[in-house]
Amino acid sequence: MRYEGKMYRPPSESDAYLLQATIGCSWNKCTYCDMYREKAFRVRDLTECLADLRQAGRAASERIEKVFVADGDALILSVEHWLPLLEMARAVFPRLRRVSCYAMASNVLAKSPAELRQLQVAGLARLYIGPESGDPVTLKRIAKGGSADDHVAAAERAHAAGIELSVIGLLGAGGIERTLEHACATADLITAMDPAFFAALTLTVVPDTPQATLAERGRFQLPCVEGLLHELHTIVDRARPSDALFRTNHASNYLPLGGRLPRDRGRILAVIDDALAGRVPLRPELLRGL
Repeated sequence: MRYEGKMYRPPSESDAYLLQATIGCSWNKCTYCDMYREKAFRVRDLTECLADLRQAGRAASERIEKVFVADGDALILSVEHWLPLLEMARAVFPRLRRVSCYAMASNVLAKSPAELRQLQVAGLARLYIGPESGDPVTLKRIAKGGSADDHVAAAERAHAAGIELSVIGLLGAGGIERTLEHACATADLITAMDPAFFAALTLTVVPDTPQATLAERGRFQLPCVEGLLHELHTIVDRARPSDALFRTNHASNYLPLGGRLPRDRGRILAVIDDALAGRVPLRPELLRGL
């Protein structure tokens, strides 16, 4: 298996085989993100990817049940590129349960409903999409590359194709200035996208990113820990997905939580209240990360 640069995957894909089918991110303009800044985006040669799958199959065919296709927004690959990958994954991993990847709303909307359904039938089961915020001002400031309406339309298209959605919101993305607007609009976007999975991460101001430059110039200030917890409380209290598995288990978060929304809303809010009151310990700064 060949990997170029740092590799990233969602926490729920920690036991997945990572197939690097694209290098970097086709957008790569989000102000807060440095995950792929050292990479020039390109699509890896299909024959190389198929060879990697065959090698992984020879080494661990019976152990691999999940495949995560990297890098940043692998759904940008054409259907003609995707189908051989999915076919090979099924062939070399007999216990395969799921193939997933990161995606942008634009990636989803660039494919027709029929194409998305074709990918789902072939084995693409889950998309991880990070609108980060539902607030239009925040989305513009972080250069997300898609509006709230774009993400709702993408979610509708994925649902119609039978592809699961895991949606990511980013605590602190609106800064102190728009903390309430960001939290409320993000909750409303989660309601409209109605994902099967919803994860909240916490923005980290990473050196040498545009977000860091804004912070240095006094044009962005991350809310304090209490403010971030209030955002989380607002999102959990206001969001109305049909039935979403909710997690804040990413290392960036101060308060790891889990449960289902709406079923466990009361319990989750009570834990956040206890954290705000100092009755529940937070993750030490030293143990937080990306």
